[in-house]
Amino acid sequence: MTSSDIKAIDLFCGVGGLTHGLVRGGVNVVAGIDVDGLCRYPYEENNAPAVFMERDIKDYPGASISKLLGNARFTLLSGCAPCQPFSTYSRSSRKQKNNLDWELISSFARIIQEVRPHFVTMENVPQVKRHPVFQEFLNALNGYHVEWSILNCSRIGIPQTRKRLVLLASKLGSEGLSLPTSMGNPPTVHDTISCLPRLEAGNVDESDSLHVACRLSDLNLKRIRASRPGGTWRDWKPSLRAKCHRKNTGGTFPSVYGRMEWNKPAPTMTTQCFGYGNGRFGHPEQDRAITLREAAMLQTFPRDYQFVKKGERIRISALGRLIGNAVPVKLGETIAETFLKHAHLMDQAH
Repeated sequence: MTSSDIKAIDLFCGVGGLTHGLVRGGVNVVAGIDVDGLCRYPYEENNAPAVFMERDIKDYPGASISKLLGNARFTLLSGCAPCQPFSTYSRSSRKQKNNLDWELISSFARIIQEVRPHFVTMENVPQVKRHPVFQEFLNALNGYHVEWSILNCSRIGIPQTRKRLVLLASKLGSEGLSLPTSMGNPPTVHDTISCLPRLEAGNVDESDSLHVACRLSDLNLKRIRASRPGGTWRDWKPSLRAKCHRKNTGGTFPSVYGRMEWNKPAPTMTTQCFGYGNGRFGHPEQDRAITLREAAMLQTFPRDYQFVKKGERIRISALGRLIGNAVPVKLGETIAETFLKHAHLMDQAH
């Protein structure tokens, strides 16, 4: 079984995390589709000859995708529809947006029904399993053998405690259609980012513009200096605590303003992972939040993955969103290897 045997299209491709993993795992990804034009440069720069198509999935015809896939021996549709409806942060004014996100999952289901590829994979947050849209998605896979589970990504070599629902579907059968449950000891924060140069808050590494740390206010600098790896804001003296921490509700978020631990996986990377106050995103020993490059590496992007053109200004919040929303590269690689093994086993069976 060779990479030319499985041809794939990556829906909601973003900056190319899933695509890059699929390619590394042996799948021929010909195109990624996403509505966000900021993704074009990183997607194409790191994943050529795959092309980026700036289109809205909701009105994209399945016939056009079938044409892109051509007469490949095996075809794969992959995608991770945006999962913001399930975020534990900023839940206000989200009802209308939720409906739009459900439409994206429904559009993925529609395209599957129109294209009928040999294989399908979807990654999303675990909470999606409780929503009716997930059952609708499963209904669209009538005629496929479907395997899905809640995966702790640290078990397949991703240095995060990230948990995600991962679905694999095949028209060929079931043999070999499951992700590995463990690949040894999980990589740690130290394994992943300790190789990067030291940096102070507000500074950027001259050799890598993505290795840039946000500034900290005087108060937050005092807070991070009072924080220990794995600790919480409860370790601080009362004068450093925020007003929300003094209320009973503050106990709900013990990890905000926290430091990571060197010898453990990182927390789940989010779209706000570059901010010290947004979660346990403090560097284990340096007095700053993690940089965009560190976040990307914790998402298992290669250290040399290019996100902006040389000399282009870094927009931290925009790139943080793209990196936080990405599917970890290692997950894509593991999915690719699973489908190649599955296709080989089904070939042998017939």
